[in-house]
Amino acid sequence: MKKLLLLAFCFTLLASITFAQPSGNNAEATYVKDNYTKYEYQIPMRDGKKLFTSVYVPKDQSKKYPFMMDRTPYSVGPYGADKYKGNLGPSPAFMHDSYIFVYQDVRGRYMSEGMFEEMMPEKEDHSSNTDVDEGTDTYDTIDWLLKNIPNNTGKVGVWGISYPGFYTTAALLSRHPALVAASPQAPMSDLWRDDGWHNGAFFLVANFGFYPGFTNKQDDKPTQRRGGRFNPGTNDGYDFFLKMGPMKNTNDKYYKDTIRLWNEMMDHPDYDQHWKDRNVLYHLHDIKTAVLVTGGWYDAEDLYGAINTYKTLVKRNPKTPIYFAMGPWVHGGWARGAGDHLGDVDFGGPTGPHYRDDIEFKFFSHYLKGTDMNIAPVNTFETGVNKWKEYKTWPPKEAEEKQLYLLPGGKLSFNAPADSKESYDEYVSDPSNPIPFLNHKSMDMDREYMTADQRFLADRKDLLNYTTDVLDKDVTIAGNIWANLKVSTTGTDADFVVKVLDVYPDTASNNKFTGKDVKMAGYQQMVRSEPIRGKYRVSIEKPEPFTPGKVTPVNWELQDVLHTFKKGHKIMVQVQSTWFPLIDRNPQTFVDIMKCDSAAFKKATHRVYTSKANPSFLKVRVVE
Repeated sequence: MKKLLLLAFCFTLLASITFAQPSGNNAEATYVKDNYTKYEYQIPMRDGKKLFTSVYVPKDQSKKYPFMMDRTPYSVGPYGADKYKGNLGPSPAFMHDSYIFVYQDVRGRYMSEGMFEEMMPEKEDHSSNTDVDEGTDTYDTIDWLLKNIPNNTGKVGVWGISYPGFYTTAALLSRHPALVAASPQAPMSDLWRDDGWHNGAFFLVANFGFYPGFTNKQDDKPTQRRGGRFNPGTNDGYDFFLKMGPMKNTNDKYYKDTIRLWNEMMDHPDYDQHWKDRNVLYHLHDIKTAVLVTGGWYDAEDLYGAINTYKTLVKRNPKTPIYFAMGPWVHGGWARGAGDHLGDVDFGGPTGPHYRDDIEFKFFSHYLKGTDMNIAPVNTFETGVNKWKEYKTWPPKEAEEKQLYLLPGGKLSFNAPADSKESYDEYVSDPSNPIPFLNHKSMDMDREYMTADQRFLADRKDLLNYTTDVLDKDVTIAGNIWANLKVSTTGTDADFVVKVLDVYPDTASNNKFTGKDVKMAGYQQMVRSEPIRGKYRVSIEKPEPFTPGKVTPVNWELQDVLHTFKKGHKIMVQVQSTWFPLIDRNPQTFVDIMKCDSAAFKKATHRVYTSKANPSFLKVRVVE
């Protein structure tokens, strides 16, 4: 969800405005005005609050049309019945095929009444008119539309990207019989896990600049005003956040306790009831609506949301048609553009049009208009070899679980360590000199980091590398990766970051997207990476300190991939304990990191064990 100071501020904002509500080109804008009439309504909810809604109706009223609806916290603007969006629907194909398009400011945002809550908790009991949530708001909206918008077919589809993706998932909980198709795209599903904390490590740069722009109102008074963007006065995020100091300084120096939603994050670093209430996955049962879940392998914000929304829906609703599409995209990258590369990495050609035309459009057309559809349950893009793959389930049933071991001497192998002698590698982690996540200056969570060459870290002494021999055949990993490390530390807390890299051969050639002064020969492409805050290794609800010097298991999920490491390449695993300012710095002492001062930050020595008695490995799923 949280997108960009340009990413923390803009990317969520732009993910909604640029992707979910595209401005369109001149020809598209002209088409909208020539073929649609815009209306604006304040639709009443069961508790008396009214939600501002823009409705675009085809001018040709000789036939009936289904609804396509997008509910958003990012504004349905432009406001005014004579001011039109430059484009309608998930892609231009929908606009030209004629639907009744509905855009709604969700409760408490922009021109809608009510108080906004981050991912408003869903309720199982709606016996009272005051028991409202996003499910009931969707139900009441659909009911009103069916009764008040002429020439509708009685069928509704909902879509949305990022935060609107969450509202699409929440729309399923309306369980309205007219809601026949929905596509949560890059949906937030668990605010603590999607956007705030990854296994307890706080995603600093992606959240810090987001809230000033997002916080345009903290009361129940409608407004068209947008929030103001935070100006850091520099483009060097590494230097800015290092000088900022501990996390409490976000308020002491900048926000001054004026942003309610930011304070909610700072006050709840553990996975407590505040976050449990905002996990929509708990509620995804008894769903009858057909669903297309969409995500990108390189979605820096809501990869977890897409994957786990799909897995939860399939598990808890076995008789409901659930589809899954994952391509080589950044957050919302499927909605616009070619999707043919990310940074230096070439995906072999455009991937976005295939999704928009052959999957998304056909899905909604089938369920809303009764057209033919031949879509596999799972459509995934296999990076490395750059091919679309179709499966019946995800992960594919043919994937075999294997273990990829970290071995002495920086080796990596599917063969377990055989030597009974204890062995380990160690490094000193210094919070005052954290490992950068980018090789250039930026105040943003530059999305290219997810495929970026990691050779810029070659001289760092505070990380470990483990590498296979040159592969004598292709190795395809399909499904989630689990890190299983045996570690010890001289401190009482520590972060661990595991990165899985595809190391290109020295004979690899540059492609048309290769950056200036970059060589694909020997390129260390990041394939998947995830951190964990060590004190959450046992429980994300109740953190526990490390016992200094004690060998301790630390296990966490790196999330899913579909990637082939080609013959002649190598697989590399990197282990480190800082990743700045992508994640905040761990003081390496057992404290409340959101409230501690600078004195808590200490150097610590971390060991990663590689022996038969204490093996460290990745658990992967391999397709032969």
